[in-house]
Amino acid sequence: MTYKSDIEIAREASMKPITQIADSLGIEEEDLNCYGRYKAKLTGGLWKKIKDRPDGKLVLVTAINPTPAGEGKTTITVGLGEAMNRIGKKTIIALREPSLGPCMGMKGGAAGGGYAQVVPMEDINLHFTGDLHAISAAHTLLSAMIDNHLQQGNALGIDPRTITWKRVVDLNDRALRQIIIGLGGKSQGVPRESGYMITVASEIMAILCLSKDLMDLKERISRILIGYTYEGKPVYAKDLKAQGAMAALLKEAIDPNLVQTIENTPAIVYGGPFANIAHGCNSIRATRYAMKLANYCITEAGFGADLGAEKFLDIKCRLGGLKPDAIVLVATIRALKYNGGVKKENLTLPNMAALEKGFVNLEAHIKNLKQYDVPLVVTLNSFVTDTEEETLYVKERCEAMGCRFAPASVWEQGGKGGVQLAETLVKTLEETQSHFHPLYPDDMSLEEKIVTVAKNIYGADGVNWNPGTKTALKKLTELGYGSFPVCIAKTQYSLSDNQKKLGRPSGFKITIREISVSAGAGFVVALAGDIMTMPGLPKVPAAENIDIDEDGNITGLF
Repeated sequence: MTYKSDIEIAREASMKPITQIADSLGIEEEDLNCYGRYKAKLTGGLWKKIKDRPDGKLVLVTAINPTPAGEGKTTITVGLGEAMNRIGKKTIIALREPSLGPCMGMKGGAAGGGYAQVVPMEDINLHFTGDLHAISAAHTLLSAMIDNHLQQGNALGIDPRTITWKRVVDLNDRALRQIIIGLGGKSQGVPRESGYMITVASEIMAILCLSKDLMDLKERISRILIGYTYEGKPVYAKDLKAQGAMAALLKEAIDPNLVQTIENTPAIVYGGPFANIAHGCNSIRATRYAMKLANYCITEAGFGADLGAEKFLDIKCRLGGLKPDAIVLVATIRALKYNGGVKKENLTLPNMAALEKGFVNLEAHIKNLKQYDVPLVVTLNSFVTDTEEETLYVKERCEAMGCRFAPASVWEQGGKGGVQLAETLVKTLEETQSHFHPLYPDDMSLEEKIVTVAKNIYGADGVNWNPGTKTALKKLTELGYGSFPVCIAKTQYSLSDNQKKLGRPSGFKITIREISVSAGAGFVVALAGDIMTMPGLPKVPAAENIDIDEDGNITGLF
């Protein structure tokens, strides 16, 4: 059977004007800031009208560790939202917006797939409403003000060797990871070492996603720790008087984006931190809007549950006062067989032995998520090559672990293919109460928090600390950050910090090589293994296959 490409399906979609999508939610046109016919921002004025409404149910969609076969977490999220609306449940999905880095690098577009997509797909995957560019500009302004302060006499006495604030660009460019700036003579600035991160790893992205409003955003920006003086005293963005101008650049970017799915169901797509190097969730503000505007909010967190879900539950929910009502855990037969040792080219062939061996990865994520006491539903993102025997095996194993189970075929059928999952989810929400709690308390030490995540989520025996990391934790505690949650940057491909260890690794320790604080965002960052905050391009970048014709039609995007 020949299937249409995602971009072909998206172009054939019959989109409604965004004002009609908004009207279906009771949103008046005066509360929209439209970007053409099919995109709009939800204004602060709307929030004032809806903030006192009761909250809808909050459902998190997460997944097993990603593999080259793909798990389709975003596709399931979109299809589940479509299916919920099909069965008469007023639902909004809340997704992250894509970064140009993976779009032009390895992953390609990130707006769902098949008949479970958000549209306009091309716009969402490219510049969308300009949020990421605004974040880049605000981040770069602070970088420029830091170096200008050094150039103009350094009245604060900043030690250039301690400056932790880097620069950003929303593309994969490994050559910029380590740079030297200020060369060329006295008038060109003060020479020092610096580097670049990808925009989605910027603390500005994290702050934008964790701020409740514009004034909270400005206050958080003021608390950004950029380095230390020669006497060892911390220096913040507010010391450079940067917060006002930076917040001004983010004035419109703070508002969530409203779009639609192929089936014209509403979708909020906003905020895009990666879960392998940041906290991996869309904004608290976007989630709050969705919960007030609908009876159900279906949201997602990046990569596998060991990263995205853990950070959603231990960082976003903690800082935003959110309590999830249910979790949907996505797996595929193909990915489980990959974890069982099957090569990518053979994943479509029946292989019960590999499936049984690879099931341990799904098993680990189920056990991890159960620690949070939130009702759990497991779904298989189904493919035509899946056999009844394989599907039945996964179903029986999941149910034996106390999980409800439902397959979904939303890529091929859209909302229709997700009805069974939607009905299972609704039944779970009606019959089971969430008793959500974070993995660790605020008053646990930073070191203990990192060890707790390593042992309880990754399955590690403990932690190896690189020189200086424990000293850094001690200093951050002395500065008043000891109550912060921890955000561990780690490979997404394995439960361990070694991407080659598939399945359910054991007998390992994770290595923490660097510690920093995102003081404005409100969490401490621990870099594990060889994870990089500036990815590189693969040997054949996705950009090589992207083209545009004389009529403006884009090909190869997804």
